[in-house]
Amino acid sequence: MAIRTIRKEKDPCLYKKCREVTSFDERLSQLIDDMFDTMYDADGVGLAAPQVGVLRRVVVIDVGGPEGENAPVEMVNPHILESSGTQGGMEGCLSFPGKSGYVERPNHVKVEACDRHGDLYEYEGEGLFARAVFHECDHLDGKVYLPLVKEPPADFKPEQEE
Repeated sequence: MAIRTIRKEKDPCLYKKCREVTSFDERLSQLIDDMFDTMYDADGVGLAAPQVGVLRRVVVIDVGGPEGENAPVEMVNPHILESSGTQGGMEGCLSFPGKSGYVERPNHVKVEACDRHGDLYEYEGEGLFARAVFHECDHLDGKVYLPLVKEPPADFKPEQEE
């Protein structure tokens, strides 16, 4: 496993639509393992393949939580099936270091994706998990979060870090 270079905001790779994965092989497994290592090394909760220069529909997410709940997830060719509710909060991106802004996204998501072996699964979650799924899936379509940033509501209070 290896730490890959995270592409930064001016890299054209971040603005291109990714292709579907058709080969579930050792190269894909290596990419997924490297993406997890890279994400953890950068203290992130999600990473999409174009952020490491690979234009394939692959996402890794780990938002923490109790064992079995929000466990690390690998998603190959993810497809959002359902979403509902609204949440707003500060959002950043490993490809845009030092930048963050208030973004509203759905609070609940149901997504279908393959794992590294090509087995199809459904994942469902709320809160930070839903936010990460939408953020990373946007990357797969060449979209970055900055155009979504807006002024927070007057009563918005960001969570305090302890």
